[in-house]
Amino acid sequence: MDVYDEGSHARHGRTGPGVPGDPAPPSAPPAPAPAPAAQDDPRPAGAPPLSDTPPAPDVSPAPDASSAPDSGPPLLEPRTGVAALPLRHRIAAAVALGIVAAVVCTHIGMTFLHVAPVNTVSKGHAKAIEDWIYPEFEQNWKLFAPNPLQQNISVQVRAEVLTPAGGVRTTGWYDLSAEDGRAIDGNLLPSHTQQNELRRAWDFFVATHDGEDRPVGMRGTLAESYLRRIMVMRLDRSDAAGPGGVVDRLQVRSRTVNVPPPEWSEEEVSTKPVYRTLPWWPVPKDEARGGIG
Repeated sequence: MDVYDEGSHARHGRTGPGVPGDPAPPSAPPAPAPAPAAQDDPRPAGAPPLSDTPPAPDVSPAPDASSAPDSGPPLLEPRTGVAALPLRHRIAAAVALGIVAAVVCTHIGMTFLHVAPVNTVSKGHAKAIEDWIYPEFEQNWKLFAPNPLQQNISVQVRAEVLTPAGGVRTTGWYDLSAEDGRAIDGNLLPSHTQQNELRRAWDFFVATHDGEDRPVGMRGTLAESYLRRIMVMRLDRSDAAGPGGVVDRLQVRSRTVNVPPPEWSEEEVSTKPVYRTLPWWPVPKDEARGGIG
């Protein structure tokens, strides 16, 4: 009988072991190990098994721009700053900015003409420039570099000395500016006194006195007293009075000489010295010995 016969013997032969006459059933392959039972599987019964590979996303083709529905006009962003103001306010702001810009440009131009070297424009509008600058915006410096000195001014002094014998003698002229120049020449760190004391005192005196050497206001009297004390101190350092002598009066003068122009210049100036001699000043007794009262 065939082993695949569906008869009763076949069923017995397949299920009943040791039955004579039936061949041994073929050895079946080992059954696979049972998969571990899923814990708390929320899927309903009969759902397909889970896969380790995630399903591919459902990518639908983008609709054609021509077939997209009309979404209407784009939304406008809200305006900010000056643009958000009403029209009349924007006009007022523009006018105010224009006025400020005009004032700033005018001020810069006036200041430039004031501090720049003298030129045709500054000469033609000198009155307008002075009215704009003075007194609030006064400047005492020049653009890029100050004007170089064109004159050499030397301050000199002499004195009348009361001698111990009761006589009076007059000293020669002491060139104090030349003494300061020799002290500054070759000195890496000259003092402020050597550089500026005498020069500033003379400038102060000239600015506060008229052409007749008369003081103008209280500052003129102060400038005269200041210059006189400096002269007395300088004479004391030079021992102009001598042993036992006392300075009774002094006289100050200035010697001004124009600086010669360079060789390539066609300018012609006089190099003859010009003197300005002040009247004799009496020296108070508290200043006569050193200039400090």
